[in-house]
Amino acid sequence: MSLLSDLFLPHISRLKAYTPGLQPVEAGWTKLNTNECGFPPSPRVAEALAQELSDGAASLRLYPNPTSAPVRRAIASYHGHGLGVENVIVGNGSDDILNLLVRCLGGPEAATGFTYPSYSLYPVLVEIQAGSNRVIEFDRAMQLPVDQIALSSAKGFFLTSPNAPTGVAFANQQLEEILKRFRGILVVDEAYAPFARDNAVELLDRHPNLVVVRTLSKAHALAGIRVGYALGHPEVIGLLDRVRDSYNVSRLSQVAAIAALNDACYYSALIEKIKSTRDFYRNEWQRKLGWFSYPSEANFIFVEPQDARGQTGLAVAQSVYAHLLNRKILVRAFPNHPLTALFLRISVGTDDEMNLVHQALLAWQPTAQSV
Repeated sequence: MSLLSDLFLPHISRLKAYTPGLQPVEAGWTKLNTNECGFPPSPRVAEALAQELSDGAASLRLYPNPTSAPVRRAIASYHGHGLGVENVIVGNGSDDILNLLVRCLGGPEAATGFTYPSYSLYPVLVEIQAGSNRVIEFDRAMQLPVDQIALSSAKGFFLTSPNAPTGVAFANQQLEEILKRFRGILVVDEAYAPFARDNAVELLDRHPNLVVVRTLSKAHALAGIRVGYALGHPEVIGLLDRVRDSYNVSRLSQVAAIAALNDACYYSALIEKIKSTRDFYRNEWQRKLGWFSYPSEANFIFVEPQDARGQTGLAVAQSVYAHLLNRKILVRAFPNHPLTALFLRISVGTDDEMNLVHQALLAWQPTAQSV
């Protein structure tokens, strides 16, 4: 009798699925490993959801708006720059949007490009399509390889800016140089752009081969709601819409997204708070521990632990990770690449959470001295 896996496409059995950060179910953990917002969303979100459910949840028997048209209008208004609903597509989180893009641009006959290290979902999505990769590696300097990307043979090239997991952002001038020369679609994944000084939205009207991907999971504190979107030329958006699942964004998700997008004042203050906390602890860990970290324009700090002898490396990073884990503090390690293996990524949380991490890191140093 044949195995059930024999009935599936051969490349599926070889596929290695995306591995998300640990999601503890019991209480007592300080969770700073998946870049969720440490603060609640706008109060308007809860009010809008309560209003939607005021009929005793009877509205949930009905399908949501199939094209997320009200959300698309709110997104277009939120960004300005002459964007309209025809420039916006909405998905079940930005991962849904990235999946649509890879399905449309990548496959056995079309290579997909991305930088590395970067968001580790990209190669998984490419492998699902039985596609091939055009990977351009960063070195420790994290300088954007403009010429290599511009000359890439990929049909679609995915670039996170600010980069995950380092937090390094890339200037619009560099992106524009790529866009002028690159023959494919440049997808700028801006999951963390609200925390950065610059973003690529203003380039859209000059470059039809640009797609900007955003999410409400980070700066808007709606990771549990799952709303992401892409901005692009109407022709590109129309092509993506042809492969989009029907009713891909729930009624409650659409309601929550609109409420969040309409409370710019709340989120502006929240983002400034997160940026201030990020910069404070990055400087503290440099000053008190001597630890290097990249200048972050995201809601996390990518830091290279150093022991009391001034040594860094995989073993040092693993020691700090285990030290924090023993104290029920979750951060993210990336041991599978020579560059990222030396670092830990720590999401920016509340003042209490960050102080807890800070004290734990200070407590690790005496342990390191005795090694």
